[in-house]
Amino acid sequence: MSLLKTLADAFHEGGWPMWPILMLMIISWGISIERAVYLKKAGIDKEKLLALLKSQIMAGNIQGAVKVCSGNPTPVTRIIQTGLTKFNRPDAEVQAAMDEAALKEIPKLETRTGYLAMLGNVATLVGLLGTILGLIHSFAGVAGVDPSMKATLLAKGISEAMNCTAFGLICAIPALLAFAVLNGATQHVLDDINELSVQVVNLVVGHKSAMKAGGQQG
Repeated sequence: MSLLKTLADAFHEGGWPMWPILMLMIISWGISIERAVYLKKAGIDKEKLLALLKSQIMAGNIQGAVKVCSGNPTPVTRIIQTGLTKFNRPDAEVQAAMDEAALKEIPKLETRTGYLAMLGNVATLVGLLGTILGLIHSFAGVAGVDPSMKATLLAKGISEAMNCTAFGLICAIPALLAFAVLNGATQHVLDDINELSVQVVNLVVGHKSAMKAGGQQG
């Protein structure tokens, strides 16, 4: 309780700039949680997926390969599934279909993550603005005060003004860390998409005759 009271007092002493910093913190936490959940669902065991697809494609079972993808709905499987449904078309059309699907899926992976860096920087700047305004107020307030009281009042005013900078950094540091972690996770998923897409296209091209035969039997 004493910690909460200390934080509440510091928040009150910081003045109005503390409220926009608080809003920036809430928004950055919301984005971080939403992106972390989305990226966790978007991830997939690429070795296991490739092994399942390879066994189906090499056996000429195109429907089985499509079911493997539809049973594990992630960005990468939706892209691959789009290419598999075009297996009987020319190789360029298979690649074009997967590229088109990638253009729909990739922006969903990257959306909003970049805002975290901006929110962190803005929180720092708002904190600095609040501190500067507090210092201006403190110096103006001691202009006509007895000299013996100036040092005490200035020290108190500066201490209160620095709360804004501290709170801005408390907001900014987690936001920037979250941006770095989520950006890395996004890049990992994008690398998996590029790798698996190329491997599946090569499999489809290399076993097209078997897949056509399997498709005709089905």
